[in-house]
Amino acid sequence: MPRTQVPGSPRVVLAFDFGLRRIGIATGDTVSGRAAPHTAVTVPSRGIDWGPIERALAAFNPHVLVVGRPTNADGSAGRLSAAADRFAAELAERSGLPVRRADEYASSFEAMAELKQQRASGQRRRRVQHADIDSAAAAIILERWLSRTAGRADGDETGDED
Repeated sequence: MPRTQVPGSPRVVLAFDFGLRRIGIATGDTVSGRAAPHTAVTVPSRGIDWGPIERALAAFNPHVLVVGRPTNADGSAGRLSAAADRFAAELAERSGLPVRRADEYASSFEAMAELKQQRASGQRRRRVQHADIDSAAAAIILERWLSRTAGRADGDETGDED
C-alpha cells in the first residue's frame, strides 16, 4: 500500500482518534494544513473490525497515518495509552505506512464544544452524536500534527510528540 513520494510534494494524511467504542477518522493534507472528519468506525465488543479501516485506507490512499496519544493534563500516559499503542502498531503492520503519534489531550472536549457551537448557531442541523465527536477529535489531532510539521526545512514529517 505504500506509495512513492516526491520530496516536498503534498502528502495525504489519515488520522485516528482511538477509543474502545469508536475510532474517529479524519483526512487532511500537508498543503492546506486542514483536516476533515469522516464517519467514525464502531468497535464491536469482540475487538476492532479492521474492514472499515482498511476501506478508509484504500479510499484515501494516504502517505502517512497519525494516531492520537491519550495523555493526562500532566502529560502522563492516559488510561487508553497502552490500547492506543497496540492499535498504532497493528495499523502500521497492516498498512505498511508510517504511523506517527500526536498528543490528543482534550481533543474530544474541544470537538464537543465546537460541534455544540455549530448546532447553536444553526450551522449544524442534527444533534451531536458520540461518533461525530470522535471524528471531529481526529480532525483536531490531525490539525495539531499538521501545524507541528508545517514548514520543516528538512521535509521531515514525523511530527511525533513525545
